[in-house]
Amino acid sequence: MSDLIVMKFGGTSMGTAGRIRIAAEITAAERAKRPVAVVVSAMSKVTDMLLDTLRHAEGGDRATMERNIAALRERHETVANELLRSPEEVLTGIAGLIAEFERISQGMLLLGDRPPRSVDEAMAIGERLTALILAAYLTETGTPAEAVNAASVLVTDSVFGNATPIMNLTRAKGVAVVAPLLAAGSVVVMTGFNGATADGKPTTLGRGGSDFSASILASAMDASELWIWTDVDGIMTADPRLVKDARVLDEVTYAEAAELAYNGAKVLHPRTLAPLVEKKIPVWSKNSFNLAAPGTHIVAALRADEPRGARAVTSMANVALVSVEPASASISGTRVMARALDALDIVNAEVLTLSSSSYRQSFCFLVRKDELPAVLKGLEEALALELEHGYVKPFEIDENVGLLAVVGEGMRGVAGLAGRVFTAVSREGISIIAIAQGSNELTINLVVSRDGLERAVKAIHAECGLGRRA
Repeated sequence: MSDLIVMKFGGTSMGTAGRIRIAAEITAAERAKRPVAVVVSAMSKVTDMLLDTLRHAEGGDRATMERNIAALRERHETVANELLRSPEEVLTGIAGLIAEFERISQGMLLLGDRPPRSVDEAMAIGERLTALILAAYLTETGTPAEAVNAASVLVTDSVFGNATPIMNLTRAKGVAVVAPLLAAGSVVVMTGFNGATADGKPTTLGRGGSDFSASILASAMDASELWIWTDVDGIMTADPRLVKDARVLDEVTYAEAAELAYNGAKVLHPRTLAPLVEKKIPVWSKNSFNLAAPGTHIVAALRADEPRGARAVTSMANVALVSVEPASASISGTRVMARALDALDIVNAEVLTLSSSSYRQSFCFLVRKDELPAVLKGLEEALALELEHGYVKPFEIDENVGLLAVVGEGMRGVAGLAGRVFTAVSREGISIIAIAQGSNELTINLVVSRDGLERAVKAIHAECGLGRRA
């Protein structure tokens, strides 16, 4: 559908009755021009509350579980009552969804366990609640809308908690489920974050999966563009909380946006852009709290007149560096690395950066701190024999580090740029612990001490002249 626009509203953009009202106004204005499909996140903090409830259920804490469920019910009922003149049907729908979540929680309470499939089914409740409320409010205010559970559209593999879409099956579902609603003039309000296997088992798409859901839908339906509504003005040259003169980038490429997201920028989910690249579907990152801001346009390639060099610098603090070293040069470091990376894949951990040396083929990699326990368990199981016989030294873990990434398609072939980056960091008296740069020269990754991370970001931002222009 060449004139279709897909719009995604994040948790803060759906966080209150007032924000939902604004999301509905934006949607209605676009629907007056062309077909619209909307993908929604759960209300801000709701996903965390759902997960916290399941953890307490697993641990046998009935009181906290019930208290959280009551708070969840009250928050959504309050919003529905505030938005709708006739909320009865929606209140019934809310009650049904809360009862569904309570049933799953009760099962975990009895089992003392959290089966991954049940977790995925439960975690989609937040998005189903916001889709229900937004669709009802749009309809009541004159824009016909239908809430659609993405489990009926997005077909995925069976990796619960971090599923991957199966695009040909999803396209077929889009034609069968979404296209008729759009053709009838309705706005489709689809849940983000969730899907289902081909045989109907509920899945979720992992961290930040609502962005990913929107791009999957846009690709499956051949949309003309995708707008992602957040609470910031667009993709910036640095985190404005760290760098006072950080500015919004007018335009970035798919590759730059993906690298920035992967390395800590909180505008897009790293996987968001992958389904759009082949069809070159453009994306806008916009601020629903500041409608006057033009946002950032994400496109296939930079304009020819764009200055060459770094475009942005981003950072990530909650990370840990894991170092693995064979005890002897006679041990195949390549084989050890292969088994270690396979272990990381099995536990679904993201490798943020990887660096290796040559003589003993030792290597280190960076992961998120919340994934560290699973990573260490996976490594210990994969390399149990080598550890037991002393072929591999005990792993070294450094949690007092941070990741810094300098990103820009225009960095390729710019002589001296890496040297300037390293010099800017060293000027601040900050030690560089590890370095990684891909052959495409799109990103320079540095691992530095955590207490020097913010100063390093500021120094590189200034050295590369990324601040606001007069």
